[in-house]
Amino acid sequence: METGEILIYQNSENNIKIDVRLENETVWLTQEQMAQLFAKGRSTIAEHIANVYEEKELEQNPTCRKFRQVRFEGNRQVEREIDYYNLDIIISVGYRVKSLQGTQFRIWATLILNTKIHS
Repeated sequence: METGEILIYQNSENNIKIDVRLENETVWLTQEQMAQLFAKGRSTIAEHIANVYEEKELEQNPTCRKFRQVRFEGNRQVEREIDYYNLDIIISVGYRVKSLQGTQFRIWATLILNTKIHS
């Protein structure tokens, strides 16, 4: 699997489109992307992520990673380190918010990862 490869996820209704980072044999999304995926507010996603770590369901170190991202803030282009979360967190949050979109994404991500790993 290529390092830092970006794939586009689009759900079956074609109303959700997300750039998905593939790296280290897993997928990575930001809180903002998860909010879009699960059709929930970013604060709801942040709360569920905090609960996953607080309840010791998953450890933060292997499931959260900072990636550099170039963004536009007003009319300035800046580089920021943004927290990304791997598929384990995405799945856990998806179960907690009971999202059909989360189930569709999990199926897609598993298929993509299996294809990339075995090619």
